[in-house]
Amino acid sequence: MSIRIGVVGAGYWGPNIIRNFYQIPTCEMAMCCDMDEKRLAHMKTLYPKVETTTDYDSMVNNPSIDAIAVCTHVSAHHPLAKKALEAGKHVLIEKPMTAKVSEAEELVALAKANGKVLMVDHTFEYTAGVNKTKEVIESGLLGDVLYVHCSRLNLGIFQRDINVVWDLAPHDLSIILYATGLKPKTIRTVGMKLMHPKVEDAAFVTLKCANGASAVIHVSWVDPLKIRKVSVVGTKQMLVYDDLDPLSKIQIHDKAVDNPPHYDTFGEFLCSYRYGDINMPRLKEAEPLSVMCRHFLECIETGATPRSDGESGLRMVKLLAASDASLAANGMEIEVNF
Repeated sequence: MSIRIGVVGAGYWGPNIIRNFYQIPTCEMAMCCDMDEKRLAHMKTLYPKVETTTDYDSMVNNPSIDAIAVCTHVSAHHPLAKKALEAGKHVLIEKPMTAKVSEAEELVALAKANGKVLMVDHTFEYTAGVNKTKEVIESGLLGDVLYVHCSRLNLGIFQRDINVVWDLAPHDLSIILYATGLKPKTIRTVGMKLMHPKVEDAAFVTLKCANGASAVIHVSWVDPLKIRKVSVVGTKQMLVYDDLDPLSKIQIHDKAVDNPPHYDTFGEFLCSYRYGDINMPRLKEAEPLSVMCRHFLECIETGATPRSDGESGLRMVKLLAASDASLAANGMEIEVNF
């Protein structure tokens, strides 16, 4: 039998999830819930067979619905997902999983107790570019990872219930955790409130990792250019992942800096720079959301643990909470405990 999906939230992200589930023949995109009748009417024109409702309880208590995707504002993630898990549904949640660590911990425990799949939409873990980055790093081609720099900049979209770190940084944090294998020990965040006195709309996040490597993430809602770029510096080579480059998303640079083995004075400190070729591997592209949705269905069918499971979502919320603590302490370095 086909897995029957319900989606709550038909605003910004929900329609993308609905479209992808609707296009997968092994499942049935069955119901859509939203408080806005106009949004529901629009979904009905696009997908006439999808049932629409403003009553979430009617969807979550429908015995024919097997799984629910939560695509709402972050503050609503926990109560909606909790109700779905308690009703025996598998749950997919838009990132970040919850607004509080305690909420994420409760959802992880609920999913485990009820034997249900809990998965977080860390979309970039399902992109060809990030998976090629992971493959290259794990092959040893770059050597040991020394430093990662991420830029995720744009003009908007301003959020009403979270700051720019909670909105944009989860993408880069998930890339760092998934693709590089780095394990953050501390986090330090400096933010700016340029448009609104209570919400950071630009920020710099610095991670120090267990192996001595560092990562810096720059996120902004107030930049004139749209940038989605990750640079990975290794002891042997370097890699650049540019998600907006249609022709060469991944560039592997045969570049490195070789330090002298010993020096006593600054005058003796002469670095050797190596400049080699640039390799641009071919990527087998597929829509990441489609890959993610299919993976969710596969995990329901087989009982496999999702790539971006509840534990992964919990780690992300812990990092974001520590980032908030750093912001509140004027950029103080905060220890991260996974």
